[in-house]
Amino acid sequence: MSEAGGSDVPLTMAAVPEDPDWPPPEFNVGMAHPARVYDYFLGGKDNFAADRALGDALTEQIPSAPYSARANRAFLGRAVRYLVKERGIRQFLDIGTGIPSAGNTHEVAQAIAPQTRALYVDNDPIVLAHARALMSSNTDGTTAFIQADARDPGKILADPALRETLDLAEPVALMLVSILPFFRDDEKPQRIVSTLLDALPSGSYLTISHITADFIKPEQAANAVAAGQQSGVTYVPRTQAEVASFFSGLDLVEPGVVPILTWRPDDGEPADPHAASHYAGMARKP
Repeated sequence: MSEAGGSDVPLTMAAVPEDPDWPPPEFNVGMAHPARVYDYFLGGKDNFAADRALGDALTEQIPSAPYSARANRAFLGRAVRYLVKERGIRQFLDIGTGIPSAGNTHEVAQAIAPQTRALYVDNDPIVLAHARALMSSNTDGTTAFIQADARDPGKILADPALRETLDLAEPVALMLVSILPFFRDDEKPQRIVSTLLDALPSGSYLTISHITADFIKPEQAANAVAAGQQSGVTYVPRTQAEVASFFSGLDLVEPGVVPILTWRPDDGEPADPHAASHYAGMARKP
């Protein structure tokens, strides 16, 4: 793995000498980025010293942080499979994509319904570079990527790639998996969610996972948030009620907003439902 400020950029994905777009011009290896910290927690190779330093600082305060990241990834797979198998969804708008790895939204969906379409959105230029190499779609389906910031949902909705990829006359699954914690309340995350949902038709679904401090000591949460702030990364843990508020006006899918390990688990109820510090939920737009 590359060190911050060094030239040994990882060559595992799209970072190849023949690629004229590598390294991305806006890519700063000296500053931590949530997508790359998440990649580090998942055991990936596309992270740098600054990302690992923040990941280690978070783990020092919350030892379960890497496990929670893996639990969040597993939830994404369960949610996508449920939407495709049980609800007949064939279109996904995935905001805060992160660095591509095994089990991306379109891969899970297209393994069940090859014609599924997926549009990914992330603001990290390294994600775009990797997306070009890895997000190849099943020939019956479609995938596309927008480099944009969720703080400006209007820009996402106005991007031509959205209507080229998704048919807004048909239901769309809006995936906000572990992205809302990066927005402070004064950045109006409720507005982000409502603006995106307002553009989607009846029968669409909203899926959210969100970090919480409900299952850890207050001082652990405070120290973790402070570690993020020192690295330039915002973390806003929210309570169950606060996460549930994002689903206001929607029809919640059972079991509602619950600890992430208990949202339709594949292998029965977990021994410790609070072992991962996330809530998860899904709801349908009437």
